[in-house]
Amino acid sequence: MIDRRSALQRWRRFDVVVRDLPLGLLLSGASFLPALHNHGTQFGGVPDRPFDLLAIGVVALEGLPLAVRRRWPAVCLLLVSVGFALDQLRGYHAVAGTALPIALLSVGAHLHRGRRTTAVLFTAGYLLLVALLLGVGWGEPPEELVTFYLALALAWGVGEWLRSTRAAEAERRRRVADDTRAAERSRIARELHDVVTHHVTAMVVQAEAARYLTAAPERLDQTLTAVSDTGRRAITDLRHLLDLLNPAHGDRDGATMPAQGSLAMLVEQARQAGQPVEFTEEGTPAASSGSADLVAYRVVQEALTNALKHAHGSRTSVQVHHGEREITVEVSTADSGALVPSPGGGGRGLAGLRERVDVLGGDFSADRNGSGFAVRARIPTGNRS
Repeated sequence: MIDRRSALQRWRRFDVVVRDLPLGLLLSGASFLPALHNHGTQFGGVPDRPFDLLAIGVVALEGLPLAVRRRWPAVCLLLVSVGFALDQLRGYHAVAGTALPIALLSVGAHLHRGRRTTAVLFTAGYLLLVALLLGVGWGEPPEELVTFYLALALAWGVGEWLRSTRAAEAERRRRVADDTRAAERSRIARELHDVVTHHVTAMVVQAEAARYLTAAPERLDQTLTAVSDTGRRAITDLRHLLDLLNPAHGDRDGATMPAQGSLAMLVEQARQAGQPVEFTEEGTPAASSGSADLVAYRVVQEALTNALKHAHGSRTSVQVHHGEREITVEVSTADSGALVPSPGGGGRGLAGLRERVDVLGGDFSADRNGSGFAVRARIPTGNRS
């Protein structure tokens, strides 16, 4: 199987002319087999004639041009048509005459310009052949003229169908590729938004707090250390995202999947920025949860980012429950201003979270909860047992 596959791959590396030549050689060679003499297409009723020296040239003119049927389909049709006309007028009726419908199919499938002109010229040539056959004595019923022409037109039509099908498939693949690239850009944009907004917001809040701690060197040092740690985490996360843009990167999901205990790190980072957070995590993460863990991580991350931006210093609760079939997340903030998009924001983070959860078939809400706001998400893990 491996040898056959490698041989096929090597064959496809050859030029298309080389790959099409064997068909022409086969038809030409078969025409000279004694058992197949005068057993080809018979049109016009000219009596059979034994092969002579001229028959060699006629058979070659019919079969060998098939080598260029995809490279130069119009040239192929012209040469084969001339050979076919000579074949019928001389009465050779060679097997190589079968090349005419093949040439017509190739024109329909591979000729991109001048198809209408080629059809008109071929029809004119057909009528000329009929006139010449009538001159040497037509021996077929008159309806044979129309029947044979319709058969040739059918071969052309099959080629046109193949060409349109191939073009439609190419267009479908292009649309799929465009949609895939757009979805990938959107996904990376969401990741960048989540990572950059969260870390930079924490750094801004910590830096603002540091301005009021000049009289307390120890607390100032702790705050600046927290800013530094947050910056390092931001750089690490951005490197993971840059890996996504690297074509040589193999494991895309693993690059953005949060590590064990990352939720606790998010909560601790928010606490270092001055946000009082109560954190509760119940249950054991499922062994295989697909993208659910990452989405849950992003929900908590975005909710804490908004809490820092719009309700800094307000009591915040983070509750995460890991079930066998789903992960539920609830982040609530006592201040009524929480989760309201800032003038420079636009709510892109919450919209992105809703899209992430919807893709996995879950539920997402962000609304008022008494005097404050709450973000709730139910994220299926994909496990059925």
